[in-house]
Amino acid sequence: MSNLVIVESPTKAKTIAKFLGKDYTIKSSFGHIRDLPKKDIGIDVNDHFTPTYVVEGADKKKVVEDLKKAAKKSDIIYFATDEDREGEAIAWHLKEILNPKKEQIKRITFHEITKSAIEESLEHPRDIDMDRVNAQQARRILDRLVGYELSPFLWKKVARGLSAGRVQSVAVRLIVDREREIQQFEPKEYWTIDAIFNKKDVPSFTQEDVPANVPSFTQEDVPANVPSFTKGGIQGGLSLDPK
Repeated sequence: MSNLVIVESPTKAKTIAKFLGKDYTIKSSFGHIRDLPKKDIGIDVNDHFTPTYVVEGADKKKVVEDLKKAAKKSDIIYFATDEDREGEAIAWHLKEILNPKKEQIKRITFHEITKSAIEESLEHPRDIDMDRVNAQQARRILDRLVGYELSPFLWKKVARGLSAGRVQSVAVRLIVDREREIQQFEPKEYWTIDAIFNKKDVPSFTQEDVPANVPSFTQEDVPANVPSFTKGGIQGGLSLDPK
């Protein structure tokens, strides 16, 4: 039986080839094999934001042709791309382009490039996780909708070379809002009081002994509402000199 294993990195492909026998052909996709077009937004906003993917560049087209030839000679195709959103999306794109029969498709993942890890993954294949694929597509579509529309506007109105994106635009907005809050802040005067109270035949006490219900006040309340209290027979009143 002929088996094709596709990974993202050519370096990783060379390493894995050392672990598997002659029944396995190891190929690399060299990362993503297709993406949204560079010269067009590539998203139909009137049809549920459906993306249009293309294989661009002579190098990528050559990779695709090489993978198609290898796939035609294989009984089983193992998509061994990384176990994250991007890797899952690459596996899905490979499946869409190579268009193998359902029974030929195997999705495998591993967390270390060792002989035992590779063999273990081959024994426990799974289906492509479409939740991760859709998550990656949603991120990619949002990146395109925001960046493709706003970046040219910034070039025309502000300066060339500027960019706007799904994440950085929101981050800039948060920074601007915070700076406006800082600039609009109106400081108010307040005091920290240290005092010791004494009376004949009565133990002295400090402000920590002042009842908790003594009201707080601002400079607008002085002198009309200076708080007072009674402690150990002492009637306390505070005379304040703010600095």
